[in-house]
Amino acid sequence: MQRPESNEQAFTLLDEGIGRRDLLKAGAVLGAGAVAPAWMLAPGATEAFALGRGDPGPSLLQPGEGRPVGRYVPSRPDQIMWGYLPNNRTKQVASVRSGGLVTFDTVSHEGILEDQGRDPIKYFATKGVRAEKVLRDARAIAAAPIAHDFDNDGPHIVTGPVSVIGAKPGDVLKIDVVSLIPRAPYGVISSRHGKGALPGEYPQNAGPQPGASKERPELYNNVSVFTPVRRIDGRLKGVLPVRQNLAAEFPIDPFMGLMGVALDTSEPVNSIPPTVAGGNIDIRNLTVGSTLYLPVFVPEAKFFVGDPHFVQGDGEVALTALEAPLRGTFRLTTLPAGSPRIPSNRPSLPLPFGETADYWIPVGLNRDLDEAMKQAVRESIAFLSGELGMDRQVAYAYLSAATDYVVSQVVDRTKGVHALIRKSDFGAGR
Repeated sequence: MQRPESNEQAFTLLDEGIGRRDLLKAGAVLGAGAVAPAWMLAPGATEAFALGRGDPGPSLLQPGEGRPVGRYVPSRPDQIMWGYLPNNRTKQVASVRSGGLVTFDTVSHEGILEDQGRDPIKYFATKGVRAEKVLRDARAIAAAPIAHDFDNDGPHIVTGPVSVIGAKPGDVLKIDVVSLIPRAPYGVISSRHGKGALPGEYPQNAGPQPGASKERPELYNNVSVFTPVRRIDGRLKGVLPVRQNLAAEFPIDPFMGLMGVALDTSEPVNSIPPTVAGGNIDIRNLTVGSTLYLPVFVPEAKFFVGDPHFVQGDGEVALTALEAPLRGTFRLTTLPAGSPRIPSNRPSLPLPFGETADYWIPVGLNRDLDEAMKQAVRESIAFLSGELGMDRQVAYAYLSAATDYVVSQVVDRTKGVHALIRKSDFGAGR
């Protein structure tokens, strides 16, 4: 095979012309004959490794370094929102045509929040991280005069929005996850009082004390576990202590926890609960080689990202995953209302819908976990019936026998459940 002349050509070869029904055979291209996960084989991923420098984990990838592909969107203070999502009044920071590539340098909120002192240099110094190993964009955001209410605002640093020229309400935005590159050799997993799957039980301490603030972050009594990432047996793994001479080592599998388009409202939209427009959906299957479909509500869609994760367990029980910064490259394609490429053979979508090389992923979202489950089942039946022509009662039976329903997360106010419908059961992806 002729070697691509540029990094952008390499990205294009990976995902150009990939139809939804044989969804992302790039996954097979990336993984064929290789032990490494897909994200490590995507173009640009070598920038995650400090080859020849002796670093034990991924390189530090400062804003603008390396070779960002397509339209580049850094997380400057004037190009992010802290704790809120774009709405119909938010000005775009960039624009692309349908089918265009955009690369975001995203920043994790962990290390810059008020219960960590809103000073990443000082916070990470307590974990043995030198100042030059702290991202410049994280420092700039923490130091900027951006109002942020720790108790009421969302925690996330949201980058964007990017307008997709020509997208209209009623269309669907197809988001191909082309590359996700770690930007730091460490991350943080946090548990905060009143949050997580076990509020009132964890963190196991006296709870917030009077006077808690960014000047006195220790008074919040929240627990943040610093997690180094190391290269072990050819893989990048998070490392947590167990006891002397024993550690938990778990491979990272990066994904963007927050991907969305603007809702048609002028009201502030908190970044914590996921919505019909996406946002903080926290579906860990949406890694490199996956696709997310979102209904469009405002002209030009206004796509945004945030909440970068190195890895997450289904449920995200403590409150956060292994939160850490990523450079993400996405191809944004508008599917006009009524397009046969929209899942379920419907004019548009009522909810986010995911797809990987192996699975179709209908989604349910509700404050009540039982209702989120019901919604995910209904969306699964609608997909099998509308897309494949399966009798709805037979589809219900098939789902009961052969499909797993997974709790995406239980910690974001609106809870998420998603189905993993095996494509191989229907001869798809072969």
